Amino acid sequence: QVHLVESGGGLVQPGGSLRLSCAASGSTGSIVSMGWYRQAPGKQREVVAVIYNNGMLVTSNPVKGRFTLSRDDAKNAVYLQMNNTKSDDTGVYFCNLVRDGRTYWGQGTQVTVAS
Repeated sequence: QVHLVESGGGLVQPGGSLRLSCAASGSTGSIVSMGWYRQAPGKQREVVAVIYNNGMLVTSNPVKGRFTLSRDDAKNAVYLQMNNTKSDDTGVYFCNLVRDGRTYWGQGTQVTVAS
């Protein structure tokens, strides 16, 4: 079993920055990928950024150039640095981990971009 703990959400003004963290614990061997998804009110969950075990990084077009995903393998953690935030970035952000054919989700952390 894998447990994901997220932190770093909150309220940020448009153009501001926020950093989300996600740490995985439990049976984390053979991780295929870790990353972040988000869900805005009334919309489907969408990918934000994902990093694979071979180092390949996928970043969605809406956040490309503004958000940066990084990882710390020693801590089984990923971090999402959010810069130049926009109101469209508002939503619940979920940490995601894929391992051995199974997908795990964090509980979600709220990000609100508003003045």
